[in-house]
Amino acid sequence: MLAQQVQIKPIQRNAGVRMIAPTVRKSVKVCAAQPKRVYNFSAGPAMLPMDVLQKAQADLIDWQGSGMSIMEMSHRGKEFDSVIKRAEADLRKLLNIPLNYKVLFLQGGASTQFSMIPLNLAKEGDVVDYVVTGSWSKKAFDEGKKFCKANLACKGNNKSVPAIDSWKLSADAKYVHYCDNETIQGVEFKSAPNVKATLIADMSSNFCSKPVDVSKYGLIYAGAQKNVGPAGLTIAIIREDLIGKARPSTPTMLDYKIHADNDSMYNTPPCWSIYMCGLVFEKLLSLGGLEAVQKINEEKAAVLYNTISGSNGFYNSPVDPAVRSLMNVPFTIPSKPDLEKVFIKEAGKLDLIQLKGHRSVGGMRASIYNAMPLEGVQKLAAFMKEFAAKNQ
Repeated sequence: MLAQQVQIKPIQRNAGVRMIAPTVRKSVKVCAAQPKRVYNFSAGPAMLPMDVLQKAQADLIDWQGSGMSIMEMSHRGKEFDSVIKRAEADLRKLLNIPLNYKVLFLQGGASTQFSMIPLNLAKEGDVVDYVVTGSWSKKAFDEGKKFCKANLACKGNNKSVPAIDSWKLSADAKYVHYCDNETIQGVEFKSAPNVKATLIADMSSNFCSKPVDVSKYGLIYAGAQKNVGPAGLTIAIIREDLIGKARPSTPTMLDYKIHADNDSMYNTPPCWSIYMCGLVFEKLLSLGGLEAVQKINEEKAAVLYNTISGSNGFYNSPVDPAVRSLMNVPFTIPSKPDLEKVFIKEAGKLDLIQLKGHRSVGGMRASIYNAMPLEGVQKLAAFMKEFAAKNQ
């Protein structure tokens, strides 16, 4: 394939200034070999489907014959308008989102929602219940204390979810906040908590991994970079009656009504991330929707958990089996913890990467989001068995 290269050469002097101009020459560009792909078990940003990446690669230079990259077009133009509308429509179809909910494409990461939610849904003296089952729900609770009367309704041990009848829920709570899947600890709710107050969920690390009854929630939010796209986008699904109640002091960019009234384009949105999420939503629909996706995820998780339980104690999963995550699988080598660094290093040589556990808990963690193929999980399981056999 011929490619053009720019070669700079001097052309003239003018008033003591040496000027240069480009000349173009043709050269032969050798076609690149198939790019190397590893099995990336990172907690996020995480793997994306290969066909999504290939589609994005094609659109990067010329989006659908427009002569523009998807990263160059105006967010006010008809081209991007079609992108964002298609992304929302496909997400609504995936999650069967009721008509009385708004879908917002936001920035600032899910962590920004920790303050945005109380600023919009509670006054300074209002009571808000927080269910803490791991690191991310704890961060939400700590942030909430700055803006409302935050009640610690439930405090888990990072390994399980206490029975709901033991929760100390407030009779007058404006809402109940919880994290549906704790990325660091690997603790996942298997159903929505049955509470009287408005339910709000951080679904950052299991968003679109399984069907969800959106009508049970007042608000669902998720960072895109784990299951549905690249970093830079946060998706919020909010019931319309909760919009328009922000405190007068709420910054403009933290007001849900501003974003809802402007179709997520009050300012320039993260166009590339929205486009990529749209491709992922299209991919998930092509697989048969979230019911089919859940079955795939259950199969992948079973491979790892069965490997751990079948290791005669060499590996250990610290999480209560009733709430083990389908997305994030932490495990340790309890009898020989010094081997954990060796495990991570040896796995890396086999292109099984990003298996180090979070710095706050140690050990190993395999994040097996939607885009992680079954083959990657099977390869990891085979390595785990081989490593255990050599070191048991």
